[in-house]
Amino acid sequence: MNDLRRAVAEAGRRLHALGLSPGASGNISARTPGGVLVSPTGRGLDELTPQALAALDADGTHTSGPPPTKEVPLHLALYDRDPSAQAVVHLHSTHAVAVSCLEPEDPYSCLPPLTAYFVMRVGRTPLIPYAAPGDRALADHVRAVPFPFRAALLANHGLVVTGTDVEQAVLSAIEVEETARLHLLLHGHRARPLTPAQIADLGARHSVHWPAVPQTSLT
Repeated sequence: MNDLRRAVAEAGRRLHALGLSPGASGNISARTPGGVLVSPTGRGLDELTPQALAALDADGTHTSGPPPTKEVPLHLALYDRDPSAQAVVHLHSTHAVAVSCLEPEDPYSCLPPLTAYFVMRVGRTPLIPYAAPGDRALADHVRAVPFPFRAALLANHGLVVTGTDVEQAVLSAIEVEETARLHLLLHGHRARPLTPAQIADLGARHSVHWPAVPQTSLT
C-alpha cells in the first residue's frame, strides 16, 4: 500500500510539473484491495504526498485521511464500469478543456484518430454531457455511455482517463492532452486522420481500443 501511495503522489507532482493541472485543479485515484485512494479536495497535485491521500472503502465512504475530492462519484463510476481500471486521472489541462467546449464532429469520439499512438493508447474518447463538477449526474452520464472507453472529455470541463496502473493512466492523460493540442492546431485545416483500414491494421498488430459504436446517442 505504501508503494501505491507513493505512485499516486509522484504521478500528481509529475502532471503538475508538466503544466497539466493548473492551480488546485485535477484529481487522481488508485484502486486498492478494499477501496480507493484519492487526492484530497482543495490541494494542487504538486502538494501530494503519500500521507496526504484520502482513503475510501468499496462503497466510497471516507475512512481516513483528509477530505477527498468532490469528484469521488466520477472516479467510482469509472471503476464500476471497468473492472480492469486500477487508476483514474482527471485534469483541467488547457487543450483538452478547449476541445471539450467544441461540438464534436464524431458523436462517439470528440478527438479524431490522428496518430497511431492515440488509437493504441487511448481509443475512442466520447464527450460526456455537461454536469456541474462533483454532481452525481456526471457519474450517471459516464455510466450511461453504451460502449467501452478508456478516456473521455467532460463537456466544458476537462479530461478523464483510466489505466491498468497509475503509470498507464498518467501516460494516457498526456496522450489525450497532446492529441487535443494537435486537433486544435489542425482545426480549420484538412486534417488526414487514420483510415478505418489503418485502424484495423493496428488492431491486428496490437490490442487497440477503437470499438464499434451502437446506433444510439450519447445525449
